[in-house]
This record gives sequence, C-alpha cells and structure tokens, in this order.
Amino acid sequence: MNHLPPDQVLATPAGKLAEQSSESLFHLKNDAADLLSAAKAIVEHVDHALDLKYSARAKELRLAAGKDTGVVHFDDGHVRVTADLSKKIDWEQKQLAEIVRRIASTGDDPTQYVEITYRVSEAKFSAWPETLKSAFASARTLKTGKPGFRLALIQE
Repeated sequence: MNHLPPDQVLATPAGKLAEQSSESLFHLKNDAADLLSAAKAIVEHVDHALDLKYSARAKELRLAAGKDTGVVHFDDGHVRVTADLSKKIDWEQKQLAEIVRRIASTGDDPTQYVEITYRVSEAKFSAWPETLKSAFASARTLKTGKPGFRLALIQE
C-alpha cells in the first residue's frame, strides 16, 4: 500500500492496515503526526487571533456582570461568541496540612471541609525495601495506559 490520503486511511479497517509493511506503517504514522502538528498549530494561531479580537469585549462583559472568570455570550454580526475564562485555583499544600491539623486538634472532622488524597511516588516505592513495600502493596493498583509505538527507519 502506497501513501494513502487521510480519508482513505480512515476508511481502511485497522486489520487491513496492520497487514501493510513496516515501512508503509512508518510513513502513515509520520504523515499523520505531521498533519496533527499542523492542525494543532493552526488551531493555536486562530485561537490567538480570537483572543486578540474578543478578549477586551469579553472582559468588559464579565466586569459588568461582576465576575472575573466564567462564560459570557455576545454577538458579532451573524456569529454568537461564547467566551469562557476558566478558574484555576492552586492551594498551598503545607498551609492546608496545618489547617487540617488545627481542625483535627479541636475534635472536628477535617474531611467535612477538605478533600484529602494520599499518593505515593512510584519512584520512591520502587526504591523501598521489600518489608516496607509489602505494607503498602495491598493499597497499590497498577493500571496501564494506551499502548504506544514509535517507528524509526533503520539505515542500511
């Protein structure tokens, strides 16, 4: 199978593609990666243009509504623009830990106010002695992600 256009690649069952030579799959994968990279760059460029065009108007509408973030809607000609500025909140972990300790010291339940999550670094876990690992092993579940493959042409 020679180079297929993207619409033909999508119309070809994966099992049929899997029958192709490794070189063909290499080219298909690289072509797709190039298309994805170009599409992401175009989207980013257009998003920047939209920000330049509409951010001031969206900011004015948010201020008029008494908010710094969130969604506002307005029309520009025959186009309805929905501008969304999401919140990103960071909490100082050491300060939260101290607040949780103070709440617990008064006899209150800190989980009424704070979500508490425990994590163990996998690198640290792997370096622990077996005696320590065994104490944590029953609380650890390994889940795998989507398999990935990288292809490279070997120079002859």
